[in-house]
This record gives sequence, structure tokens and C-alpha cells, in this order.
Amino acid sequence: MSYHSPEMPIQVDDETGVWTTDALPMLYVPRHFFVNNHMGIEEEIGAEKYADILYRAGYKSAYYWCEKEAEAHGISGEAVFEHYMKRLSQRGWGFFITESLDLEAGTARVRLENSAFVYQYGNVNRKVDYMFTGWFAGAMDQIAQSLGYTVKTQAEQTQCAAEEGCDYGIFEVSPL
Repeated sequence: MSYHSPEMPIQVDDETGVWTTDALPMLYVPRHFFVNNHMGIEEEIGAEKYADILYRAGYKSAYYWCEKEAEAHGISGEAVFEHYMKRLSQRGWGFFITESLDLEAGTARVRLENSAFVYQYGNVNRKVDYMFTGWFAGAMDQIAQSLGYTVKTQAEQTQCAAEEGCDYGIFEVSPL
């Protein structure tokens, strides 16, 4: 296995200690800490209810992120979506690969390899990457709206590497 330094800019405010990448403040936490908290909440309220909560929160966060990053980098359209996939991948969530993208139609297919959740959960024969699902619809809707498209989307994970016979996750975005 080979290693390299992070490929994104990280600045730390000398007075506050706040980490920033591009236009937004960030947190740096161990993966096991984050995923163990995730698993603890799931155990208390159930995966389905937690997935619904995370979908809405993730949608809102992705929408905001894409808006701010587009402004900060002077990018639009497909470039924003690809920048989002790149940054998600660079932050250790896994590798997000855009297999298809049609902003005007409101469709996309994203493959996820090396999921942080799958590493922690292992093969449990169910979808464990549901935290990411709302991110794709939120990103798609913000970018589409910025281009003047009226499409509204939804996203769904159709397979996960934690399921029997699956080597990677797939997320599908489609119009509502």
C-alpha cells in the first residue's frame, strides 16, 4: 500500500483552531469515532428512521456545499458535481465515481468504492452507506437550479459493498 499527503487545501486559523478547506470549516475526526457514533444512533432509533433523518440533513448540506464551492471556485454545472465527488473522495469517505450525469434530466449514477462505512461494518448483508444518499439529490438540485432547470430529484442506494455479492456501492439519482 502506498500513501500520499492530502490533495486538498487545509488551513488552520491560528486564533480559533478552526480547520478550513476551500470555502467551508471542517472537522477532522477518526473514522472509527464517527462510524461508532453512527452505529450507536442506528441501534437506538433503527436504521430506517436514521436513514430518513440523514437523507434530509445530507440533502441540505450538499445543497449548501455545492452553492458555496461553486462561488468560491467560479465553477458551474457538471464541474461542481465532479468537484463534490472529488472532495468527498479526498476526505476519506470512499472513492465516488460518477458513472453518468445528466443535470437537465435530473439523473445520475454514482459508484462508491472503499466505503468508510463498509470498512467499519464489514459484510452485514445490508446497505450501510445510507448517510450519503441525500447528498446526491441535494447536489443535483442545487446545480440544476443554478443552471435554471426546474427538475427536483431523489436519490437511492441500489447496492452496497456490505451486501453479499457486491464489490461496490451504487447510488441512482432520478427526478421526483
